[in-house]
Amino acid sequence: MNHNLAGTQGDNIEVIILATCFFFAFLACSVIYFVVLYRNRQLKNKKEQEEREAAFRQELLKMQLEVQEQTFENVSQEIHDNITQVLSFVKLSLATVNNATENDRRLKITECRELLADTISDLRDLSKSLSFEHITSLGLLKTIASETERINKSDVIRAELQTSGDAYPLGEQDELVLFRIFQETLNNALKHSGAKHFKILLEYHSDLFILSLEDDGSGFSPQMLDNKTGSGLRNIVNRAILIGGNATIESKPGEGCRVTVRLNPVKPQYYLDGRPHPDRIG
Repeated sequence: MNHNLAGTQGDNIEVIILATCFFFAFLACSVIYFVVLYRNRQLKNKKEQEEREAAFRQELLKMQLEVQEQTFENVSQEIHDNITQVLSFVKLSLATVNNATENDRRLKITECRELLADTISDLRDLSKSLSFEHITSLGLLKTIASETERINKSDVIRAELQTSGDAYPLGEQDELVLFRIFQETLNNALKHSGAKHFKILLEYHSDLFILSLEDDGSGFSPQMLDNKTGSGLRNIVNRAILIGGNATIESKPGEGCRVTVRLNPVKPQYYLDGRPHPDRIG
């Protein structure tokens, strides 16, 4: 009987040993499985982050090109409508100098000199505006103020700029996107709505920035945002989201259009050359 008891105890020990070995083997396999799963998830997250960064850089580059393209168009129009006319006037005025009296000659030459000085100043400003760095160096407010002045010179539409609060920098990326939204909204007012007035309001709060753009044009049905023809308007909404903001578009037929972008002022997520900003990317 003692022999049977010893055998039973031996069997129990073997079972315990086998169970223990199985438990540790299972534990080791589980650890390996979770390590591999964690590693794969890390790789997946890294790949997704790299894809987001690449998409962000691509969108920023696209907007830089769009800003420059619009600037080229504005410069071309400015040269055609204003500078060419001024130079033509100077040419005609100087052509009559020889037949004028001494007093009239002096007046004509003085007038032509002043017009040429103004033209040189305008050309200098236009040449600066061709550089993207012009926007980043001036900042959003001064760039929009410069655009407002240019718009009012054209007499096509009357632009009014207002600000609220003390202006502060929003970061290169955010200001680029906001300026592009401003350009797109202005173009919609000029080319499609037949607006006569365009109001711009920049509100600087301690924890919130608001850009409001409003025209008194023909307006449109809200359903346009769901149609292919409203892709430019949806683009405004998507680009606001790109910088962590929120854009709303309000319009009704015959009641103009209002675009409002709200943004919490935070440090930029990426530099303009695509490098992650150390305060935003882990």
